[in-house]
Amino acid sequence: MERSLTMELVRVTEAAALSSARWVGKGDKNSADDAATSAMRTVFDTIPMKGKVVIGEGEMDEAPMLYIGEELGTGEGQAVDVAVDPLEGTNIVANGSWNALTVVAISDGGNLLHAPDMYMDKIAVGKEAAGKVHINNSVAENIKIVAEAKNKAVEDILVVILNRPRHEPLIEEVRAAGARIKLIQDGDVAGALNTAFDDTGVDLLLGVGGAPEAVLSAVALKCLGGEIQGKLVPSNDAEVERCKKMGIDDLDRVYYMDDFCKGDDAIFAATGVTDGELLKGVQFKGERATTQSIVLRAKSGTIRFVDGSHSLKKKPNLVMDME
Repeated sequence: MERSLTMELVRVTEAAALSSARWVGKGDKNSADDAATSAMRTVFDTIPMKGKVVIGEGEMDEAPMLYIGEELGTGEGQAVDVAVDPLEGTNIVANGSWNALTVVAISDGGNLLHAPDMYMDKIAVGKEAAGKVHINNSVAENIKIVAEAKNKAVEDILVVILNRPRHEPLIEEVRAAGARIKLIQDGDVAGALNTAFDDTGVDLLLGVGGAPEAVLSAVALKCLGGEIQGKLVPSNDAEVERCKKMGIDDLDRVYYMDDFCKGDDAIFAATGVTDGELLKGVQFKGERATTQSIVLRAKSGTIRFVDGSHSLKKKPNLVMDME
């Protein structure tokens, strides 16, 4: 892929963050998501690439923009698979809470998993524990492996889990193993990303979340040397049937990094909408706004944190009009 695409993707996530941040704390998650999606679409159309959405906002008849199969970019340049979550954490933004991101990932065409829009059981770790944990291990065993890999005591390990009733047994297992827990309301892409950075304090992500988000997490962790594994968890007969139509007959299959993202190159970009452990959220002051983003590339191993200061007067089309 062209090296220049790394910074082009930051422009996409910055625009989406600037637009959706106007809705922080306003209790309207749909408007926040619409704002992010519209801004992301606008900037994508300026990028010289032949993009095809494989992880998006739904099927063509379900989503007005950034639907699965939609073509993005100017139509010039290399063919790439695109995975997007215009606003990872719509409820987070609506409530004005922690760790909302705008997220984009790309890889060479045909390299990203076309994950069905359903639940997936996941385990994610950073570089030190990559290749050592396994989703079929017991919770206690995986926690012990991570502790040894990171030269920590088990009681110092911090596990991120989505705060859902379905996770009550998992929470009990983690506590019985002696580890600590950070419960999050939404945003398990941020949770997976945080496992790769010591400063966040997060060591391990466990639990059931969206399968599409697992693909985005896999691209980030591929760039960072980390790992995510997953197993699909269909919630009803219709989802089981959908798996079969997609050629997925073995519902116990474990998806590994090369299943989520093949090849040796991929790019991941995210911008903070609200403050988180890794990225600061958008701040507005007068006619300017600041953003903080991260952009990663697998082929080079480069990690960039990008601080932006934006003129709202000169970029009105990338900021939600509240009037």
